[in-house]
Amino acid sequence: MYGRFTRTLAPMDTAVADSLIGALVDGRYRIRARVARGGMATVYTAMDERLERTVALKIIHPMSARDPKFVERFADEGKTIARLTHPNVVAVYDQGNHDGLPYLVMEYVRGHTLRELITERRRLSPPDALAILEQMLAAIAAAHRAGLVHRDVKPENVLVAEAPNPGANSLLDGVVKVADFGLAQAVEASADESESQLMATAAYVAPELITHGHADPRTDVYSAGVVLFELLTGRVPYSGDRPVDVAWQHVDRDVPPPSRYVPGLPAVLDELVGRATRRDPGGRPTDAGAMLAEVQNARDDINAGLTSAARLGAQPTALIPRITADIAADRPTWARLPDNAPPPPPRQPGRRPPMPTQPTVGDRFAQARARVEANPRTRLALAASIVILGLLAAVGGWWFGIGRYTSAPDLVSLTKAQAVDTAKRDGFALRYDIGRYDEKAAVDTVLSQSPGAGERIVSGGTITITISLGPERHPVPNVEGKQYDLAVQDLHALRLVEKRTDVYSDKVQAGSVDTTDPPVGTLVAPGTVVTLKVSKGLAPVKLTNVVGKKVDEARSLLEGEGLKVNVVSRDGDKPKDTVISQDPAEGTGVEKGATITLTISKGPTIVDVPDVSGMSVDKARAELEAAGLKVQVVGNGNGRVAIQSPEKHSKVPPDTTVTIWAY
Repeated sequence: MYGRFTRTLAPMDTAVADSLIGALVDGRYRIRARVARGGMATVYTAMDERLERTVALKIIHPMSARDPKFVERFADEGKTIARLTHPNVVAVYDQGNHDGLPYLVMEYVRGHTLRELITERRRLSPPDALAILEQMLAAIAAAHRAGLVHRDVKPENVLVAEAPNPGANSLLDGVVKVADFGLAQAVEASADESESQLMATAAYVAPELITHGHADPRTDVYSAGVVLFELLTGRVPYSGDRPVDVAWQHVDRDVPPPSRYVPGLPAVLDELVGRATRRDPGGRPTDAGAMLAEVQNARDDINAGLTSAARLGAQPTALIPRITADIAADRPTWARLPDNAPPPPPRQPGRRPPMPTQPTVGDRFAQARARVEANPRTRLALAASIVILGLLAAVGGWWFGIGRYTSAPDLVSLTKAQAVDTAKRDGFALRYDIGRYDEKAAVDTVLSQSPGAGERIVSGGTITITISLGPERHPVPNVEGKQYDLAVQDLHALRLVEKRTDVYSDKVQAGSVDTTDPPVGTLVAPGTVVTLKVSKGLAPVKLTNVVGKKVDEARSLLEGEGLKVNVVSRDGDKPKDTVISQDPAEGTGVEKGATITLTISKGPTIVDVPDVSGMSVDKARAELEAAGLKVQVVGNGNGRVAIQSPEKHSKVPPDTTVTIWAY
């Protein structure tokens, strides 16, 4: 479930460089122990002997180091991350090469990964989950501001430092750091340039990475939303037997609310997860900074709810001192009791003393009205204030209710360029979602818009449009030579349907795909059935060459090998009944009982020379040429034929020249 997802499901490098333990890298970093090993690199602890501090050393695997584009991009990303200074980002101190393998020297964080914490606690309380997520988003937001996209946000790339007080159980004061900025995008960039792989972690991958391979800050927001879901529930939204199955669920399904699995979670958490994991990137917070603000608001709402609940609880009992003369003397003048106040009446058993009467709202209003009516200037000021407030309320109500709104233009069916011109002319901004395929609409045609045509929109607001990607077509992948199961995975990645046919093959080993139907590279729609012709290995019979033999001899040879013979005839230059061609050809492997088609010659074609004696030259020429013969005239070209050669009714091949003598 937590494996890597790639479009081609390429195998990972399995080499382990344990021999590096104890090695001195760059004359400075002494490797002490191996901490972890991932799909692209191995992490060690090392002692920086120059500064006498413990660091983390990440060395790229040999298989990845063979790609020069990956190495170049990895070095560039290392320089960028080194300039990214933030308390929640694992710092990068140095980079270099050791025995041809690129490495990064990073801050060593004592603690655990968030994955280990989830495994230990199963799930976290909402305050703890939000505390961790806030620090994660703070780090990712810093990267987004620097123009970086992480692309692989997951618990394995989040480190939780050991708390100063080892006995503390709360995570509210813990320090969280995000690692591996740049590694995922170096892999991604290298893969894009070679048109091969797209790498992401299937459990946390955003839909647009699967469908288009496109990543922006909203891609990290989606992954962070899935991490929050897992922190609250102890599980990821989707599971499957293969990473590709998990990944496509992100494309086809909405992430469920966490309260479905943990009843009683605050509704604000369901809303937060839902906003962050919308399949349409346009519906998510624009980047990690925007999501951080929503997380902080959610935390405040939850804390306010907890505080209100605490206030509704039992209140402590306190002793209230009786008001004596001494105490009354210490009270301010405005709060002292009158000296001649009569003693309180004796309390009757079983009756509560009457509560002092408080002025009602009506009493207060009457007092205020009396004060206003007593002063003409006050009345005038009050009237003016009421008029001004009324005007402000009317104008404000009109503005916020109607005035600031206008109608959205109709952009549907326009081309992208036309939509841009129309929106610009009317003062609106455009935002594009990921688009969708359409069997009828041309590429870059507007399929839908939000808000719709004629609906209310703030003047100068933003209209989100969906652009047609045209009919969804994918080339049949080149699976020839691949094992059948791997070929099926490639077809399923493009939502194609496989059909298996077993054939003998001299080209590939048994169990591998020989050819496909439709052929490789043919553009097909999702759901198209692709026949995979799977090799059964070499055929038991290898065809003998019978071309040039007489048909009876050829038939005898083939039938002697357990094959059937089908004979067809056509005109040819070869002698009659001679084999001109055979199908399948010589050397092809076939199984016993297969039918071999032999094409034999009918023999050369013979022409009967017409009798043109006594005919005019023109008529004789036409007669001979109609029979497929050539004509040579000797003598009077306007006369009549006296002699012809070859003679009439001679049997000659086509295109033979007939000489005629005319007088």
